[in-house]
Amino acid sequence: MRNIISLAMIIVLTLTLLSACSGGNNNSNTPSNPPAGESGSNEGAQAAGSGDIKGELVFLTNRTDMVGKQYADYEKRFEEQYPEVDLKFEAIQDYEKNMKIRISSGSFPDVVLIGPGIANAELPKYFAPLDDIEFSGDIWFAESKASEGKMYGVSSGNSTVGIVYNKKAFEQAGITEVPKTWDEFLAAAQKLKDAGIVPLASNFKDKWPLGAWVYDVPTMISADPNHQNERAETDTPYTMDNVYGQSWSMLRELKEKGYLEKDINSTNWEQSKKAVAQGDFAMYLLGNWVINQVIENGAASEDIGFFPFPADNSGELKAPLNPDWFYAVNKEGNVAAAKAFVQWMIEDSGYDEFAGFIPTLKDKEASLAQLKEFQGYNPQMIEAGPPSSEATEIQNKAQIDQEAAVQEFVLAKDPQTILDKLNEQWAKAKKSLGY
Repeated sequence: MRNIISLAMIIVLTLTLLSACSGGNNNSNTPSNPPAGESGSNEGAQAAGSGDIKGELVFLTNRTDMVGKQYADYEKRFEEQYPEVDLKFEAIQDYEKNMKIRISSGSFPDVVLIGPGIANAELPKYFAPLDDIEFSGDIWFAESKASEGKMYGVSSGNSTVGIVYNKKAFEQAGITEVPKTWDEFLAAAQKLKDAGIVPLASNFKDKWPLGAWVYDVPTMISADPNHQNERAETDTPYTMDNVYGQSWSMLRELKEKGYLEKDINSTNWEQSKKAVAQGDFAMYLLGNWVINQVIENGAASEDIGFFPFPADNSGELKAPLNPDWFYAVNKEGNVAAAKAFVQWMIEDSGYDEFAGFIPTLKDKEASLAQLKEFQGYNPQMIEAGPPSSEATEIQNKAQIDQEAAVQEFVLAKDPQTILDKLNEQWAKAKKSLGY
């Protein structure tokens, strides 16, 4: 069921979400929880697992940038609280693909991150239920990774998606107000281009940042967070006049007008953060989690802003409220220690603040100042619902890489051929599964 919530209400529900955290696809320096060992979370974590909390514990993460840095601090602090645990971090790239391969092999680390690629009905095959973790309060998206009434995933943090922008770049281009319609956005992009500034960092080659055009822009266009699930109801989910064709055509237009990187086939994610920080690139269309990463790359916090992406010309701004990756625990692994780690990450680590996330604990204050600005535009917030097993099964059977499809659509001489190919794959997979 669709839940449309005003951002002001989100702020109230999260106890004045006036500023937030930093993060990563996947977000403050003053955690709202007491220091480790003084919060009472130890007791809750002890209750969450069977047996003593000890032994080797491995967390498979996508945050390669945190290895030897923040993760070294996490290891030290967690092991101070749980001295009989040997915590290790393993970071990999192309996470969803490689993680699914390892899960399918039957051998994978104790704690992993899961996204939309595993159907909820499949979760009990691989993961331990997490309902017995005694968090200090209610959490967002507790039902998103549930099966048969049990919770198998805990959101690592939450975000909205919009335009992260360099204010000095806007000033240099003579832009005095942020755009509130698609036409105004295009006009602002032209001013930036004329000033010698790349209007939008697409990170086209890196592919995963294009997920915003698959999931979030369609949600903004339709005010419907269930568009991915609704694909299961048709043999032709990708058409030029529906939310996917509309969204991908917008990116194609930006490319054709020269509003993206000069060579979109050689973009570099890490370099783009420096370019946005320096004002060489003006904007990202990404989640609030990227803001702290831009600041870490040299931008002053007051020079970075955040506004809702105007996906149409109505002037009515919309934005999604999304979970990031979910922590999940290997049911054949070190379950007790893994559950203690998941609770510690949510309550004591400070990861949501580092990553720029809206905290998973509903009553935890966020600290990212740019969310104040975002709130000021009063967008309609659209809360994501759980994925449907049918759509996930069809997608996996069809082996459709939607971000790769966006790349093909943008570059194709005739983008309709890309939609036709996707629909053929989808219909064939749907039929083979009996849907």
